[in-house]
Amino acid sequence: MGDMPARLLDLLSLLQSPRDWPGSELAGRLGVSRRTVRRDIDRLRELGYPVRAAMGAVGGYRLAAGTAMPPLLLDDEEAVAIAVGLRTAASHPVAGIEEASVRALAKLEQVLPSRLRHRAGVLAAATVTMPPGGEAPVDPRNLVVLAAAATNRERLRFAYRSGDGTETRRLTEPYRLVAAGRRWYLLAYDNDRDDWRFFRVDRIGEPQATGVRVPARVPPEQDAAAFVTGKMYSLAPTYQVVATLHLPAGQVRSRLGPAAGEVEPIGERSCRLRGPADTLEWTAARLLMLGCEFEVHEPPELSAYLRELGARATRAAQPPGGAGDAPGSGGPDDTRTLSPGSET
Repeated sequence: MGDMPARLLDLLSLLQSPRDWPGSELAGRLGVSRRTVRRDIDRLRELGYPVRAAMGAVGGYRLAAGTAMPPLLLDDEEAVAIAVGLRTAASHPVAGIEEASVRALAKLEQVLPSRLRHRAGVLAAATVTMPPGGEAPVDPRNLVVLAAAATNRERLRFAYRSGDGTETRRLTEPYRLVAAGRRWYLLAYDNDRDDWRFFRVDRIGEPQATGVRVPARVPPEQDAAAFVTGKMYSLAPTYQVVATLHLPAGQVRSRLGPAAGEVEPIGERSCRLRGPADTLEWTAARLLMLGCEFEVHEPPELSAYLRELGARATRAAQPPGGAGDAPGSGGPDDTRTLSPGSET
């Protein structure tokens, strides 16, 4: 009886392989009789694991899908592979599984033996993935510390670099991690400022849990993602764009997508565009990429930026020397007649 818990774990580990296990093979693997295997199968069923049995020469036992997932029993290679995969998912979040990947990584890191934790860390350090879109990379180890502090309701200290480069030390009570696109944000209560703040995780350094547990605070909104998104938009400058585009309204909608704003036809081959914009640079780029003539009516900042952009593009198009290929400049179109003896 003293060996039964360990034997049940071994049996559960074998059954997690996607195949049918004959009773004789299980008995041989576990070093017990087939009768003991049948009893252990019954014990697993009593614990809620749906072990199905198929009769016949090609039958056997198989662990089926149930209402709850049993604890996974992984060998060393499987544990390292999952840890490295979760680190990659945390650094480059995939839509829909961002926070779940960090929570899973935190749980796995907590139970990994030191030798496997070292192997996973070495493999992750030796593997370089191309950062998407030039975004700043996020250290998965920092994400694990932040997630653990938020889960345990534990105060956290860290260094933080603001957008203008100012370095500060923060004492916070982490609440949630929020993934927005390719960036991570930490929503936390800032103890020094006595208010809720959100922090870009790629600007957080040296996060250290203090060991001080605190009662759960009531967040400003139950939806952490909505709160962070709203704050981001409230801090960003916004403009109301009005422009005439010499392109059919249907083509403008298809090229700009759902974020186009209001597109009103004013003719067969022209339309009026109205909508908000948070950055002049991105708005100018989208208008230029339409490949049509257009006039900007509002805001004046966008018109000024387009003039600056056009002047920059004109200068960039000039050949070295700035003289261009105008007649008389000595360029390819120069038709001057050289006198005898002159150098070419």
